[in-house]
Amino acid sequence: MSAFPLTRRAALGILALSPAVAVRSALAQPNVRFRNIVVDVSPLRASMGDPTAAWVQQELPGALAQALAGYMAPGDRYGATLVARIDDLYLGPSSGGTGPWGAAQDTINGTLLVKGPHGGMAAGAPIRAITWYHPMAVDQPMRVESNHWRVVALAQAFAGWAPRELGL
Repeated sequence: MSAFPLTRRAALGILALSPAVAVRSALAQPNVRFRNIVVDVSPLRASMGDPTAAWVQQELPGALAQALAGYMAPGDRYGATLVARIDDLYLGPSSGGTGPWGAAQDTINGTLLVKGPHGGMAAGAPIRAITWYHPMAVDQPMRVESNHWRVVALAQAFAGWAPRELGL
């Protein structure tokens, strides 16, 4: 007879928690190496369209590569692939907002997915990054250009959270 009787309810509880533990342990691997970074903006493109989605797709891979430079190994065939799926992006009002000194809040939401070398999903981590936009008079006639720089700032903020959220 077992000294530790395991009930069916306890076993189901352990099984329910094991994916969360597996995701955390997969994220916290100190020896993880990324061979590739892929940015998926299809949810963003469906909701906001271009040029916003194109700007994110253009800027985010470089920002992520810079933030994760110590974990990049482009030639490693056993390296993981980092997929950044961007679900939503919000640019606050160009005329200013309720933030500090009249700043508007810009937000980007997405998920970092780590795919193993054979394509299997190893882990995922949601990220929400926020930046502040301080309107200037010159931004009004050049609204498209100022929005581009706001998206660049959001991509850099998103990438800046990546190492922490991946447990690196």
